[in-house]
Amino acid sequence: MVTWHPEYVVDEHQERKAVLLPAAEWDRIISALEELDDIRACDAAQPHAAESRPFEEAVCEIQQDYAAMLEWMKRE
Repeated sequence: MVTWHPEYVVDEHQERKAVLLPAAEWDRIISALEELDDIRACDAAQPHAAESRPFEEAVCEIQQDYAAMLEWMKRE
């Protein structure tokens, strides 16, 4: 677990307006956010499980399409 050492800048009503962090902690936060962004981009680029189908089903569909194409070519 990461331990942070924030210091808060408050207004005259003691409401938090800003946060001060040691530079090393800020660098770790930025690094983690960049890594998270990369992970999200990778996830977005991957086909989703809901869009996938079993290999055998895909092969069967390809074979059917191929057979239909051959039939069509014979008629032409």
